[in-house]
Amino acid sequence: MVDYHLHTPLCRHALGSLEEYLAAAEQKGLKEIGIADHFPLELLGFAPEAQVTMEAEELPGYVESVLRLSSRSGPTGVKLGIEADYIPGTEERLERELSRYPWDYVIGSVHFMDGWDFSHPFFVQEYEKRDLVAVYDRYFQLVREACRTGLFDTIGHPDVIKKFGYRPEVDLEPYWVEIASVLKETGTCFELNTSGLDTPAEEFYPGRPFLEILCRAGVGVTLGSDAHEPESVGRHFDRALALLRQVGFKELAVFSRRQRLSLPL
Repeated sequence: MVDYHLHTPLCRHALGSLEEYLAAAEQKGLKEIGIADHFPLELLGFAPEAQVTMEAEELPGYVESVLRLSSRSGPTGVKLGIEADYIPGTEERLERELSRYPWDYVIGSVHFMDGWDFSHPFFVQEYEKRDLVAVYDRYFQLVREACRTGLFDTIGHPDVIKKFGYRPEVDLEPYWVEIASVLKETGTCFELNTSGLDTPAEEFYPGRPFLEILCRAGVGVTLGSDAHEPESVGRHFDRALALLRQVGFKELAVFSRRQRLSLPL
């Protein structure tokens, strides 16, 4: 099995060396891992209130270190990934910067809503000040826009807006149907991110009803733990794989040099 969403200490909120992440993956019998740390927001001209990405000058060293790890022989393969934030208006800059490196895949994620880092625990109180329907409208609008840029191979944690347990009292299915349609239309995969189970949301990103809609739409799925420490590599994967099979998925999407392949479930 594969874990395509592992971080490094460069993002300033993760622990452990690359070698420790790989050792954890080998111990759990994973076929492949992907290191996908946060792309430097500095290169997009965006400065968040709390630093959550590597510095611009650290990006070349990050790429070099992952490629070096990938070159070693062992039972678990290593892919070069990156998790890039979608910030409206920075598409050309992001495309230019991404083109400089030999990525195997790029995860597109939405963490910021008009400057607000809604997924950061430092800023969770902002939910109390906002109309949750408007928050969800804006979040899913940004996810749709991210898909349509064509910059991303997969969309990370596609309903992470529920992370802290704030949910509007409306039917969320129309949002999910729209996202599934855009993902299918653009040929973009999504990630079943198992970290949500360890947050106040208490379920994967996405949850089962959303997952069922994505499966019916024929959207490809990848798998990631969003590990920020070696102990979290492959977390809850038994439950995740069982759920994917129950819902009807037959394969996982895997990537090599931005080319999509498949791995039978």
